[in-house]
Amino acid sequence: MARSPQTSSGGALVTAFKYLLAAGVFGVLALAVAVGIAMSSLPSYDELAQRDDLGQMIRVRATDGTLLVSMGPTFGRWLPYDDIPKTMRAAMIAVEDKRFRSHLGVDPIGIARSFKVRVESGSWRQGGSTITQQLARNIFLTNSRTFGRKVKEGVLALALERKFSKDQILELYLNRVYFGGGAYGIDAASRTFFGHGAENLSLGEAAIIAGLVKAPSNYSPTADVEAARGRAGVVIASMVENGFVSPSAVVGIDPATIRLQPPAKQNSVRYFTDWALPQLDTLIDETSEPIDVWTTLDPRMQSAADRAINANVPRGAQGALVALDRDGAVKAMVGGRDYVDSIYNRATQAERQPGSAFKLFVYLTALENGMKPTDTVVDEPVTIDGWTPRNSTRTNAGPVSLREAFSRSINTISAKIGEQFGFGTIADMARRFGIGTNISTFPSMVLGTSDVRLIDMTRAFASVSNRGVSVMPYAIRRVVTADGRLLYQHERSEERVLVAPWVAAGMTDLLQSAVLSGTGRAAQIGRPVAGKTGTTSSNKDGWFIGFSSGITTGVWMGRDDARAVGGLQGGTAPARAFRDFMVVAVANRPVENFETEVPMPDWQLEPDEEMWGVPYDENVTGPVMVDENGMPIGAQPADPLAPAGPNPSPEQRTPDQSELDRIFNSPPPPPQRVPVAPREQQPVRQPQQRSEPPADPLQPRGQPS
Repeated sequence: MARSPQTSSGGALVTAFKYLLAAGVFGVLALAVAVGIAMSSLPSYDELAQRDDLGQMIRVRATDGTLLVSMGPTFGRWLPYDDIPKTMRAAMIAVEDKRFRSHLGVDPIGIARSFKVRVESGSWRQGGSTITQQLARNIFLTNSRTFGRKVKEGVLALALERKFSKDQILELYLNRVYFGGGAYGIDAASRTFFGHGAENLSLGEAAIIAGLVKAPSNYSPTADVEAARGRAGVVIASMVENGFVSPSAVVGIDPATIRLQPPAKQNSVRYFTDWALPQLDTLIDETSEPIDVWTTLDPRMQSAADRAINANVPRGAQGALVALDRDGAVKAMVGGRDYVDSIYNRATQAERQPGSAFKLFVYLTALENGMKPTDTVVDEPVTIDGWTPRNSTRTNAGPVSLREAFSRSINTISAKIGEQFGFGTIADMARRFGIGTNISTFPSMVLGTSDVRLIDMTRAFASVSNRGVSVMPYAIRRVVTADGRLLYQHERSEERVLVAPWVAAGMTDLLQSAVLSGTGRAAQIGRPVAGKTGTTSSNKDGWFIGFSSGITTGVWMGRDDARAVGGLQGGTAPARAFRDFMVVAVANRPVENFETEVPMPDWQLEPDEEMWGVPYDENVTGPVMVDENGMPIGAQPADPLAPAGPNPSPEQRTPDQSELDRIFNSPPPPPQRVPVAPREQQPVRQPQQRSEPPADPLQPRGQPS
């Protein structure tokens, strides 16, 4: 008997239904197995609460705690669920997943709506992902738009819902999701955009943060303030529509009036942070946890430095400034006119000729070898090994004091000092004071023809200000973790005596005279200032470096291509920039007068055989030290300005650090007993007779002055 068509058709439908049912059951079983496997492989809640996998966050702070720059992802405090404001939780659920409390991790209604929009518009405009799915994607997956990724996302979401509570999932989400501006988590976002922790968020602020998740790069206040505020309005409307807040609760809330914290300045301060942060490698052990780096930078001084450089640098030129406190703390640093245009740090990287600013080391050498600021020297034509220096005035002044020679920056006097005491000795003095670049020993080196760095020159002047004791620039005061654990604390570096206190005092006398009546008059600020100008040939470089009230500041100006800059001299734009900066930098500091009269100790003025163990000799000046065998060491000619043959070696003139420490920091050594003649048999030291005008101490004896 033949079967009717209707019977055959019904059988086919039953068969198809059975296959579909079987496929559905198999699919459910497969999904259950997949979710079970996913659950077993999920990390614990405590492991998910760690954010090390997002990269290390480094926050760099100024002396007053101001955030200078945040490197890498920014993490705030992890807020437990109960500490998260209810308005923040409600705002996030209202705008991202209003059925969060009822679905199983995947929202079928949301998925259906997403497909409907896809059919109607022809593109995916609505994601349909729940908060749990977004958490799964943020922690375990990528943002690729593929079907396979969506399936994995759904499986992981279901597994998360099985393993953790809704409150735990929301806590994880709000503390890990990215909100733009480098901020991960609501506390970081609140601190970045509003300047306070998330526990104090207002309804309007919570709405702004909740609105960022959809498109952090578009809605972030650091990218588009108006877009962020407009999106917050949508969030507030959604909260009212879905019953999370009453209409009366949002009356008077206008996102446009919510105050946003301006982003940390990214211009000149980056010169400082770029120089400071690499130093972390030598200060702390490698770590991936978030850290706060507290630096020495003073925001008020930094702003003043930025203004001073940009207000005074000649058109087409660049400028740099670095300021050191008396302990070496870098209070301000400007490496160029605009960090955005050029990240090259001219304060720490550029090597340029210092011109007459280098005479600091020339005159330190003269003072260490017995000359005094009041000594008379003769400005006259001089030729050394075929080199004939000229003064900037193209004239010679005749007899002048050493103080006047320095303040007027007379080149011939510097050349005579170099010839008398040795160009190698001057180079050693520069190296002693921290100049790390190559220093020439050709005669012209006394005029500053060797390249140096601004920070090194500033350090040298700071050491003079510090009574001849070394100053080491530093930028990092301490490093702490996010939970306050101390990783590093700056300790004052070992101090080294570079020159005797009376040598530093004499140098300060000369530097002060250069500002009071010499080439640095434009640097006066109404309180004691000591400093020196520097100008190179054809006005390619202009320098002014000086100190007052414990702050030492160096300024350089010039072109990166070393071309001439019309009218640029150390006493013009650089000195004015120094003045503009220092007026602000020392405003809150007491006025300090310089020590320019530091007496020599008695044993330096009158050597005693009981102290040094050798008889006094009129042909030897200063304390004569003896070695373990009683032999004199470091003896110097009676008159340090008298000829001593060709340029003596540095070993003959410059004591090493151990000797300096022993002389200046330690009590006199016990006497070394050697046979000596009775005191009455020693020649009587006669006072030096001077005639008027005094003889030039740089003129070799036996020759007309």
